[in-house]
Amino acid sequence: MFYREAGQFKTTYRDDQAVFPILQDRIAVLAIVVLAYLVPLVANEYWLQAVLIQFLVFALMAIGLNLLMGYAGQVSLGTGAFAAVGAYACYKLTTNIEGMNVIVAILLSGGFAAAVGILFGLPSLRIKGFYLAVATLAAQFFILWLFNKVGWFYNDNPSGTITAPPRDFLGVQISGPRATPEARYWTCLTFLVVFAWFAKNLVRGRIGRAWMAIRDMDIAAEIIGIRPLETKLLAFAISSFYCGVAGALMVFCWLGSAETEAFDLFTVSFRVLFMIIIGGLGSIGGSILGAAFIVLVPIFLTNFPPMVGIEISTALQKHLEEIIFGVMIVLFLIVEPEGFARLWQILREKLRKWPFPY
Repeated sequence: MFYREAGQFKTTYRDDQAVFPILQDRIAVLAIVVLAYLVPLVANEYWLQAVLIQFLVFALMAIGLNLLMGYAGQVSLGTGAFAAVGAYACYKLTTNIEGMNVIVAILLSGGFAAAVGILFGLPSLRIKGFYLAVATLAAQFFILWLFNKVGWFYNDNPSGTITAPPRDFLGVQISGPRATPEARYWTCLTFLVVFAWFAKNLVRGRIGRAWMAIRDMDIAAEIIGIRPLETKLLAFAISSFYCGVAGALMVFCWLGSAETEAFDLFTVSFRVLFMIIIGGLGSIGGSILGAAFIVLVPIFLTNFPPMVGIEISTALQKHLEEIIFGVMIVLFLIVEPEGFARLWQILREKLRKWPFPY
């Protein structure tokens, strides 16, 4: 009975078209955001630096890929490459330009990733599906090869790595060895909240409707006046922008230093793809839930045997973790192919009817 919209009258078009038209949804979302900002008060350094910041970075990356695949229907396996562009661009901006604001550098690095995304999105005008996936896969291999072979991108560092320089924002250091996990966490969380809100509004407007029309039937969309060229390239640009910003945060707020292997196909691209499939294609909230599943479940499987007193070797523990995790993904996709987003939708419908059976 507590989840009902009875008595919540919509007297304006603005109220009727709100992102969260039901009061309980608005309260729940606000409470989740407030609690998320209070997490550093109770979480230790391990949970912040190794788990939660990783989750926030991958959630932002998953939202970017979901805009491209879930809403625009364009297949991409180059997520890691676009994240690498953002990371290396942010590194060059902060090390070569004196006094560069780190937040501005992160946003500009997303712009560089967007430009690269447009370049490799051009084949989408002629090909689709599996062939487009192969084209973006070429971007994954080429960009990482370029960053690995051309010393200019990592300032000719003998180790071939990029290291985030110490930078502060509003007097608080958010990158570098002296940056606290709390500051890094709040930075990543703010980026995720703002970008998720922007994405949620974007897909509900004219651009989002154009993406979904292209996804459902591009020929029919072109007949009704939607231009495939601008629509598809805009999807690649915005998706790559999200991935580029996430890549910059990945180095500056999570890893601290990285090389090209940190952005490879299996570490990033496939992982983010699994996130949006499990979370639900065409859902912003599903992207966040899928990222939570992919990041948190392996940690739980690693720590569960010692919690119940089972002593196994590290190698066997890792193999069992991968086996159980893979079986869970397959079973979940069989039970609910539309992901966590559909499960949440079903739960909301049940709550709206509870305790009545109809």
